[in-house]
Amino acid sequence: MKKNLLLAFSVWCLTLTATICQAREVTVKSPSGNLEVVISDNAGKPTYRLSLDGKPMLTESALGLRTTMGDFTQGLAITDSKTETIEKQYDILNIKTSHINYKANSLTLALENQKKHKIMVTFIVSDNDVAFRYSLPLPNGGKPRTLVLSEASSFNFPDGTTTFLSSQIGPGTGWAQTKPSYEEVYIPDAPMNAKSQFGRGYTFPCLFHLPEGWALISETGTTGGYCGTHLSDYETGKGYTIAFPDKGENGGFGSKFVACSLPAETPWRTITVGTTLKPLVETTISYDVVEPLYEPTEKYKSGRYTWSWLIWQDGATVYDDQVKFIDLAAEMGYEYCLVDALWDTQIGRDRMVELSRYAQSKGVALMLWYNSNGTWNDAPQGPRNCLNTALARNREMKWLQEIGVKGIKVDFFGGDKQETLQLYEDILADANRYGIQVIFHGCTLPRGWERMFPNFVASEAVLASENVFFSEGAAIREPFDLCMHPFCRNAVASMDWGGVIMNRYMSRDNKSRHSRKTTDIFELASGITNQTSIQCVAMCPNNLSELKQLELDFLRQLPATWDETTFIDGYPGKYVVMARRHGQDWYIAGLNAQSEALKLTLSLPMMAGKIVNYYTDDKQDQPTLTKLKVDKHGRVKVIIQPNGGIIIKE
Repeated sequence: MKKNLLLAFSVWCLTLTATICQAREVTVKSPSGNLEVVISDNAGKPTYRLSLDGKPMLTESALGLRTTMGDFTQGLAITDSKTETIEKQYDILNIKTSHINYKANSLTLALENQKKHKIMVTFIVSDNDVAFRYSLPLPNGGKPRTLVLSEASSFNFPDGTTTFLSSQIGPGTGWAQTKPSYEEVYIPDAPMNAKSQFGRGYTFPCLFHLPEGWALISETGTTGGYCGTHLSDYETGKGYTIAFPDKGENGGFGSKFVACSLPAETPWRTITVGTTLKPLVETTISYDVVEPLYEPTEKYKSGRYTWSWLIWQDGATVYDDQVKFIDLAAEMGYEYCLVDALWDTQIGRDRMVELSRYAQSKGVALMLWYNSNGTWNDAPQGPRNCLNTALARNREMKWLQEIGVKGIKVDFFGGDKQETLQLYEDILADANRYGIQVIFHGCTLPRGWERMFPNFVASEAVLASENVFFSEGAAIREPFDLCMHPFCRNAVASMDWGGVIMNRYMSRDNKSRHSRKTTDIFELASGITNQTSIQCVAMCPNNLSELKQLELDFLRQLPATWDETTFIDGYPGKYVVMARRHGQDWYIAGLNAQSEALKLTLSLPMMAGKIVNYYTDDKQDQPTLTKLKVDKHGRVKVIIQPNGGIIIKE
């Protein structure tokens, strides 16, 4: 008996030793060598870990897919690897930076399971960013298709990490069952083991404060060939895992899985890390690893737009009121006016032709609102049944082109299923044929779309300005929200938050209902900290006589595109100071969401030794414009009032 036990133990030890010896680790580093990713097939379960300057950013985290072709989460071995150096430059006019010089190192690994089925995983590593994705080759003699059932990819952070996350909500919830739509609140500085608000994990992007740095997790490159994903709740020892859409999304229609024609590739999972927040705010990884999917049919124009609906609501979508907002846009030198829901019944198609002609006579182009419609929710607003089929889209967009409309805002989508992602893609591709730009609302996070789809402008995908109108609680929360988004939501994609709000009260008469809680300078500065290439300035006609001249002058020349973005200072949800360059002009904008005045010494090397214009709030929250001297080292002292802002401009 003892001999048998000894023999069995010896065999087990030999087997374990062989397994350990066969385990393979492969490393890829960033061009500077500061960021390192190590991938292992230890025990047949592939993992990766991530360190920055030798400090752990991610501990052992899982890799792999489960498909109908095979299980690629266990029993895998690395059989081959290939490295490559990436250097590319590209210009892009609708994100935070206009010219990008991207350098990275890539590693592609081939992994094989016990049935000799293969999967590839590619890591691309730049100095503060990691992107990885899977590739499924066409198997020899196998079926040319598969279903991706789930993804094992996880993100396991060191102990002591805290989170800044927005919870994923379930399908068929919210007004007229229009959620999920990425419109839940962010909870700051929460422990990892705190449960998500609805028990369904968290929407991208996801921000983490590590013991020795910061990390921002998201995804990019998502098309109708896959679904949109999110993160699960935290599991001790495992971290957060990629989660697929709920089966109830898209009105219950469509699969919770992904159908792939082989060969196939998944979207990129992106990880941005830094010892400070600077690399997260400035990252362009969402665009660096994707390419344009088609050529633009015309040179699309950025700009600013007026929008009646935010304050005047549904009743203002009538001809005479829209004329007032067209005139407002013309007076301010703005390029666009957005006509919101119900124009099809409250204005009518015949008079819309007339309204568009009037706008063009004023040098303004119209953008029109549409319901994405279909069967995925109960939103009744029209126009409906115009964009849900190819025939309807082409008929509608041909008409829009004929009457001179330059953009559409499409609202009320059904979630993140593959079928819904296909609708986004189809709307964008069809709109491009007719020279029409697209904004999405009530929608998912855009994932690299500014580069992939040249006529894509921005998405809402955030608890946006309409909530400031709807409830005083959201108005109170606005400063926190706008001090949060530069570090997460707006760091990975353009954001149509919906307006620099200039009315003091959330009403047409600007006297009733609840008040705005921010100062005027806060609102002006938010036009800089919020990034989208067609910026909403939610002025009302009455603001022309109510605002100070310094405010009107600033709003008239507010840029919508940026050539460079630099993070200066801040903490998520508390305050933010950013610098953006438009041409040769630098704009420094700061927001303070705290209850006390914030005293800062800023480092502004781009303004060293200069006397600059300084927009700020006095102690009575009134906007002021003075001169400010930046010392020869680029240092300057500022004070940002509670719920207030600053702007520094040459």
